[in-house]
Formats: sequence, C-alpha cells, structure tokens
Amino acid sequence: MSNAVKLADFLQDNANIRVLQGEEYVSQKKIKVSDIYRPGLELSGYFDFYPVDRVQLLGRTEISYAARLDSDMRKRVFDKICEPETPCVLVSRNLPVPKELKAAAAESKTPILISNDATTYLMSMINQYLAAKLAKRVSVHGVLVEVFGMGVLLTGESGVGKSETALALVQHGHRLIADDRVDVYQRDHETVVGESPKILKHLMEIRGIGIIDVLKLFGIGAIKDETEISLVINLTNWDSKANYDRLGFQENTRIICGIAIPQVTIPVKVGRNMENIVEVAVMNFRAKAMGFDAAKTFDENLTSLIAENTEEEKEGDKD
Repeated sequence: MSNAVKLADFLQDNANIRVLQGEEYVSQKKIKVSDIYRPGLELSGYFDFYPVDRVQLLGRTEISYAARLDSDMRKRVFDKICEPETPCVLVSRNLPVPKELKAAAAESKTPILISNDATTYLMSMINQYLAAKLAKRVSVHGVLVEVFGMGVLLTGESGVGKSETALALVQHGHRLIADDRVDVYQRDHETVVGESPKILKHLMEIRGIGIIDVLKLFGIGAIKDETEISLVINLTNWDSKANYDRLGFQENTRIICGIAIPQVTIPVKVGRNMENIVEVAVMNFRAKAMGFDAAKTFDENLTSLIAENTEEEKEGDKD
C-alpha cells in the first residue's frame, strides 16, 4: 500500500497542472489522502473541521468570494488555509491568485499550482488518480495480459506454461501488463485493476531463454501499464481422470480484493495451442456478456428436440 504520493510525481503524471509559485518546495511535499477539498466555510472564517492534509482546490466560486473580502480578512483566511501540513493549493481556470494567498503560501512553504481546466473536472480527475495511487495493493501470482481489449489473468502452478502462453499472445498482437507477479487493487465496488511491480515492468521470464524485455523486442504496442481484470483463466496440467467442463454450464469465480471475478479452468496438454484457446475463451466470455450463450443455445435446442421426439412418439402410439 502506498502511504503517500510525492507532489513531484503527481505533477509529472498530470501535465495539465503546473507550478505557479513554490517550485523549491515541491520535492518536500507529499499527498497522503485521496480526497480533494474546496474551502467554503473557511473563507468566512470557520476552521473547526478544516482538513489541512488535503489538496486545497480553489475555483471560480472561491476566488470570486475571496475578492469580496477586505484585505485583512483575506490575509487571516489564507494564513489558516496555508499550513505547513497542506500539500498544495490548486487554482483552476487560470484564475487570478490573490496576493494574500501568495504571501501566505510563501510563508508556510506551500506550493501554489494552477491549471486551465474546470474545477469540477480537476476534482474528479485528481480524486481518481490519488485513489488509484493510494489504494491498497495485493500481490497475485500469475501473468496479466490484455486480449481483445479485455484484461485476462493467467494463473496456475509454476511451470504450467503461463509465461509461454502470454508470450504467444503478445506475438498475436495482444499486450502484456505483468509477468510472474501482478499487483492488484480495487478501483471501485465492481472493478479490480492489475499492474506490474516496477522491478518487473515490461519483463518476462521464459524458461530456457531467461529474462526478456517485451518493450524492446516487440515495441510499445505490446505492453500496457495497467488494465481492469475481467477474466481469470486457470491453467492446469492435463489429468485424464479429472472431470473438465465440456459444455460450458459451470460458472466459477475467484475472489480478488473482495470482488468476484469470473474464472474458467483450461487443461494444458502437449499439442494444444494454448494461445488460440485463450483467445477463444475471451471471445466466448464477451459473447456471453452480450447475451450470446452457446451452452444455453445447445440446451434449448436439446430441450426442443426432446419435446419434438416425445410428441412424435405420442402420435405414433395413437396410430
């Protein structure tokens, strides 16, 4: 779990936000909570529940209200808003920054950031960014690939062929997110996102070859930083005594970060083209999500055929 996001990293990842004042203090600042705050009552002097540790966002409403205050009141207000614990003050729409705010920020060593974007957009965008960065991470053993735009987590015992299958998928034009270890986090109540640990980013281990750099070998189109996990495919060594699902009626899930992710089990056997089977599994999963269920169609056809045969038998008995 990330305890904080460095303000310098935040600025690097969000090019639409720039430093207006306090560049020398950026490296010292960290953001520890994902919530963004727009000072409202504070501008009138009420600071009993002021969340000093949040990014302070000032939009058209806040700046126009502050302009109506006298200079002494603005100084008192902005002195309290700009505390040493405050990560930064962000002003939207390239609005003019009051001189009292600049003075208070300089005194408390608080960077002032500015953006041309609308206030509501900035609030939503920053909240999502920080929520993802500060979310609790869980490490999962497996390989994460994006197949036909869908995040697929390949799991299974060591040596079953997860990395080799993923490599073949990359050669088919799909994208690698993480090999061997996947860091996952919950984005919302229904979404789990997976990414690669920094030390393993863009790298794969192929037995007999060693570690390869997918980015350098296959290009930028073969990798992706993160993706939503929509399907888990569990690869297992073929067992002639095992009872595998042959019709597709079984619906299994795997719980990741408290969210149930659909899971299918595919046996691995010499001669089976695993990358093609994975592609078909993904296409079949998407078809089911769109209402096209081949197993259900087969069941309906079988039921209809039985009904027809039964009716014919009844007619034959009458004759």
